[in-house]
Amino acid sequence: MKFKQLLLLMSWLALVTAGCTDNCRQVRTYRKQIPVKVTLEELRKPVVSTAPQQLIEPGKIYAKDNYLFIVEVKKGIHVIDNSNPSSPKFISFLPIPGNVDLAVADNTLYADSYIDVVALDISNPAAIKEAGRVESGFTGGLVGRTSWSYDNQIRIINDYKEEITTETFDTDCEGNYGFIPYPIALYWFGRAYLQSDFVNLSAGSKSNSGTTSPSTTGQGGSMARFAIMNNQLYVVNSSVMQLFDISTLSKPVKGKTINLGWGIETIFPYQDKLFIGAQDGMHIYDASTPGDPKQLSLYRHIRSCDPVVVQGNYAYVTLRGGGFCGGAQNVLDVVDISNPSMPTLAKSYPMDGPYGLGVDFPNLFVCEGPKGLKVLKMTDATNLTQVQAFSDMNAYDVIPLRSTLMLIGKDGLYQYDYTNPTNLRQLSKIAVQPAY
Repeated sequence: MKFKQLLLLMSWLALVTAGCTDNCRQVRTYRKQIPVKVTLEELRKPVVSTAPQQLIEPGKIYAKDNYLFIVEVKKGIHVIDNSNPSSPKFISFLPIPGNVDLAVADNTLYADSYIDVVALDISNPAAIKEAGRVESGFTGGLVGRTSWSYDNQIRIINDYKEEITTETFDTDCEGNYGFIPYPIALYWFGRAYLQSDFVNLSAGSKSNSGTTSPSTTGQGGSMARFAIMNNQLYVVNSSVMQLFDISTLSKPVKGKTINLGWGIETIFPYQDKLFIGAQDGMHIYDASTPGDPKQLSLYRHIRSCDPVVVQGNYAYVTLRGGGFCGGAQNVLDVVDISNPSMPTLAKSYPMDGPYGLGVDFPNLFVCEGPKGLKVLKMTDATNLTQVQAFSDMNAYDVIPLRSTLMLIGKDGLYQYDYTNPTNLRQLSKIAVQPAY
């Protein structure tokens, strides 16, 4: 009897085991990082205009005169005729490997290209060409979900590109792989843009002799890492500010390198000051001597991501916590900078995961990523009231300029007429095209 029971038990176990080894074929879609190697020869092919391309992964924006420049992350720059914001027209595309940021002085556009800064002649926006180039000193960076590094021994840039891959797998019939997995909260490109491992490649280099009158510049967004003021191009990375003398616009010359600490994110020029957003606070530098800025103060706050804009005696700083930024605070701080050596908090307003912002008194525009855009009205510099909100876009950064609001987000470029700030009127939208 016991023998029969043992046989029955063994037979049952065999059936169960056989069931566990049944195979099912399931489809898994996931993000895959593909290694990319870029040689210096490839990197330094002269940049010239090519045919217009569609927006796929838009990045930083910059407005100059009647033109709008939009970064296609790590690919280059879209050039747009924006003389009629209701009908913007793509003119050309500038292929620039590793490009993330830009700024413009007169008819020269400066753009990063991995380890280089490129100067481009944009006097004819339909036929832009490279005018000069200088090594930046940056040897690595993180852009969104992919990082790059420069191997000086073999003179190769090691990067990654992200692709959506769909594969079929044999499973145990219980897996669920029909999704794009994220191990942690991830950020759209600009929310986690870093440059790291700075090396001063030209210590002791001197600026051009002689000076010219300051150039006319355009306007960037609050997420910018490039700033131009008084014939100086200021570029920040995660820990330093690198200066370039652009007295001769087409020939940038590397100048001073200033250590800033850690977690540096953005730079905003105002009058003769530089306001630098960091994860632990806002640095204020006196740039009245353009080639040798001096720190005046550091306004500290809880760890968070914090772009900054300035108007008059007040700086407006958004603090976003969570994920890469750390902390848990989501607010808009209004900081009194009437004494830039002793900035003080004037008022704080709760926000919902804020990103970039723009100010044009009495209007303040605050992006909140997937939550959209908030429009605030100032009765004075510190008293803000929400007058409108949009939730139908993914808002990353804005440029308010001459009653036209240019908004960039993960889903494209939006433009609004804010002549009546309580009732913004959409002028146009350029939607992104799916990458996959």
